[in-house]
Amino acid sequence: MHTVIIGNGISGISTARFLRKESDNRITIISAESPFHIARTALMYVYMGDLRPSDLKPYEDDFWSTNGMELVQDTVTDIDLDSHVVSLLSGSRVHYDQLVLATGSRPNRFGWPGEYAHGVQGLYSMQDLAAMESATEGISQAVVVGGGLIGIEMAEMLSVRGIDVHLLVREEAYMDYLFSADESELIHEEIRRHGAVLHLGTELDRIETDHSGRSEAVVTKGGTRLGASFVGLAVGVHPNVDLARQIGIDADKGILVTTRFETSAPDVYAVGDCAQFLEPLEHGRTIEQLWYSGRRQGRTLGRLLAGGNTPYTAPLFFNSAKFFDLEYQTYGDVPPGPTKQVECRQWAAGQRLVRVAVERSSGRLLGVNGMGVRLRQEAVAAMIRRGDRASMSEEQVKHLLFEPEFFNANTKQIAEALSI
Repeated sequence: MHTVIIGNGISGISTARFLRKESDNRITIISAESPFHIARTALMYVYMGDLRPSDLKPYEDDFWSTNGMELVQDTVTDIDLDSHVVSLLSGSRVHYDQLVLATGSRPNRFGWPGEYAHGVQGLYSMQDLAAMESATEGISQAVVVGGGLIGIEMAEMLSVRGIDVHLLVREEAYMDYLFSADESELIHEEIRRHGAVLHLGTELDRIETDHSGRSEAVVTKGGTRLGASFVGLAVGVHPNVDLARQIGIDADKGILVTTRFETSAPDVYAVGDCAQFLEPLEHGRTIEQLWYSGRRQGRTLGRLLAGGNTPYTAPLFFNSAKFFDLEYQTYGDVPPGPTKQVECRQWAAGQRLVRVAVERSSGRLLGVNGMGVRLRQEAVAAMIRRGDRASMSEEQVKHLLFEPEFFNANTKQIAEALSI
């Protein structure tokens, strides 16, 4: 049995690893990006000088051959679904018994004039990192468009190099579709503390170029012109479905799959950022584009391909990030503010904040956000899964939060603030 995986991101590699643990299938992993799997979330640290490019490899070079996995750096040009053959740019042809599409995401673009100029790009791949290194050498001013996690990462990368950065955010508050006003304000303060200029409620109109075709400035819809020898586009990503559509596999926003990752073509599966479930998962989403969910999806598919019979179920939602030095964690379902069904309570002190979401009808804990604090993942997740009531004792607070030297003096206030 030959399993061919197209894409060597976290979903594709997790599929391969768990398939290998439970089968002796021949496994081939094809990627045009790099000859090895990289820790994509660490790209920024190479640019900032904290890591070497070789440090991006989570596994030693001999890991793949030792575990019977063949890595192929090449571009897939076509797939014959009838004969089960993958054609590569090099001219090679690879026969498969099982085919996994783990083609990931692509950065969004919205048709702005100048968006394909030299010095204008997103940050997703090794090639993007190399292009950013080249485009920012010797420059003094840059603009980042977009207020998500990648936007703030690009702003930090550029700031560390001593480049003046302006950050354009369409919303009136940073990620106000996820965060409360107090949470967004903590992020605003952190961005400004590191020297970046934050433009809230601001949209890009166009990118102007010099005589050589390189980015020179951006102009906002309000008419403000900002010098920019480099423009980082961080306005989200979309599932990469180009190959699937080319070969006639059903796709909507993503490649349509069952909870067993089956596509509309026999013996072809899709997993990770590129996949869209036919029916919403437990948390209501049909597309999961987080590192944690990608790993879980790959683990599930690997076991299914090895003969397992357990379909995918979404885990309790979790994500973590850093906004410059401000750490953030979220568990479960935490809306930006209270709703008819959900009550929110919070404790805050300086650059530290904990906010909980509670079901009004039952008092059940639905989710927790933490900023500037470290939450104990298993403890928080267990409380939400059990449906515990959000009436916290001081002992529970101590159990949920790290950094006891700080919180021991504040547990009573924290418990009172978070309990409903």
